[in-house]
Amino acid sequence: MGDQATGGAGPGLGSAEASDPAAATTPGKAKTKRRMPFWQEAPVLVVVALALALLIKTFLVQAFVIPSGSMMNTLGIGNRVVVDKLTPHLGSGPSRGEVVVFHDPSDWLGDEPAQKPSGNPAVRGVRSALGWIGLLPSPDEKDLIKRVIAVGGDTVSCQGTGPVYVNGKPLDEPYLYPGATPCGDRNFGPLAVPAGSIWVMGDHRNDSRDSRYHMDEPGGGSVPVDKVIGRAMVVAWPVGSWRTLPIPDTFARTGIGSHPAGTP
Repeated sequence: MGDQATGGAGPGLGSAEASDPAAATTPGKAKTKRRMPFWQEAPVLVVVALALALLIKTFLVQAFVIPSGSMMNTLGIGNRVVVDKLTPHLGSGPSRGEVVVFHDPSDWLGDEPAQKPSGNPAVRGVRSALGWIGLLPSPDEKDLIKRVIAVGGDTVSCQGTGPVYVNGKPLDEPYLYPGATPCGDRNFGPLAVPAGSIWVMGDHRNDSRDSRYHMDEPGGGSVPVDKVIGRAMVVAWPVGSWRTLPIPDTFARTGIGSHPAGTP
C-alpha cells in the first residue's frame, strides 16, 4: 500500500523523480548548462576587455612616452611612465615636487607634432589602437610632462645662478640634469602663482620650454590645474629603468607651505 501512495512509480522511486523523465533515464547525474561556443564567447570577451581598458584609461591610469630630454636625467627620451589619473578626479590638486602630465595650456608646443609619425602604416595603426585603449598616448594629443615647483598662492623666483625660491625658501634640487643651473637661461620673479594654477619646470633647465618661457602669455606662464591629466608615479619602461617618482625631500622643507593648489 505504501508503493501505491507514490503513484505506482515503482519501488524506491520518489514522486519528484517520477515527474522528471530526464532524471529517470539518467539517475545520479546532475543537469549541466551548455557553454557558449568559443567563437561566440571570444567577441564578448574582447568587448569586455576593451570596456575595462577604456575605463582604466579614463579614470585610473594611463601610459605616456617621454618625447624629449626636458626632464633628464629623471626621465629619458623613450621612457614610459604610468600616470595616476584617479587622484585629480577625486579633487586633489597637484603638490609641489610632483612630476605631472598636462594638456598643452596655450600652444606651448606650437607646430611641433605630439609624436613623431611613423612611415610604416602598420606601426601607425598599432600606435593608434594602443593609444585608444590607453597603453600609449593618443597620437593626436599634445601633452607635456614637467615638475611642479609651486602651486596656487605661492611666490616663486630665480635669479642668476639660483637657487629657485618658493615662498622665500631656497630649493635644494639634486634631480637637476648635471651641469644645468636652477634658473637655466631665464631669470624670473618674484611672481605669484595664480589660484587654481601651478608653476612647472623641467629638470633639464637648459633644455625645457616650461613656465619660464611663457610669462608673457595669459596666466603668466602658470598652468591651470584643470589642464593636469595626472601625476607620473612609475617609470615602467625600459625594464632596467623601473623606479618610482617620489616627491623630493626639499619640498617638505618647513616654511615653504602646505596649502593645496588652487588656494591662496
